[in-house]
Amino acid sequence: MNRIYLVRHGENPANITKQFSSRHVDHELTPKGVLQAEQTAAHLRGKGIAAVYCSPLRRAVQTAEIIAAPLGLPVGVVEGFREIDVGEMERQPATAEAWAYHNEVLGSWLSGDVERAFPGGDSFVTLCARMRAGLEEALRGRRGQNIVIVGHGGIFTMTMQDLCPGVDMRRLIAALAHNCSISELLLRRAAGRLLGELVSWGVHEHLHGAAADLVPGIPTDEGER
Repeated sequence: MNRIYLVRHGENPANITKQFSSRHVDHELTPKGVLQAEQTAAHLRGKGIAAVYCSPLRRAVQTAEIIAAPLGLPVGVVEGFREIDVGEMERQPATAEAWAYHNEVLGSWLSGDVERAFPGGDSFVTLCARMRAGLEEALRGRRGQNIVIVGHGGIFTMTMQDLCPGVDMRRLIAALAHNCSISELLLRRAAGRLLGELVSWGVHEHLHGAAADLVPGIPTDEGER
């Protein structure tokens, strides 16, 4: 069994503008995002981390490098940990209507329509397949280790119902996974397939000062854009 720390990347401009960002929109961290990553690195320093992996998007790579540096570890970039691919929507304005459609697609996944896909992008099936492929790559040859994976709120949240059967997805979605929040997951292999146990979700109490001024990654129900 391995212990996985799923770390959402630090703040980047798309969190502020509410742009869709999975392939073509690829920002670096804001100064606050750098500070969030530095505080997360300090928090994880005593956790016995054996390896650090991340999504190929810049905000994730930069966050992972900040976490890995004081540990003296390299960063493994894994394509499977890329954010939910919204396909054609990424090239369109992030209007309220576009976000409503985005949330409708995610809601249909939760309701069991796992084949529904964003136009030119992910379905629930493809999302979970590449998350699992990424985990297999990161965990190959590892047993009883603590591993950091830096990625994105969308893929981390939506794949939990596949990795951790019975998890309360409505609670996870309502809780939000803020920038540089940490979710802890135990992963073991059962019948040749990775099976997870969610220990904690979206913990961000290690952030303080300006880093704790958190901005939701998606528009809120109150109409934030």
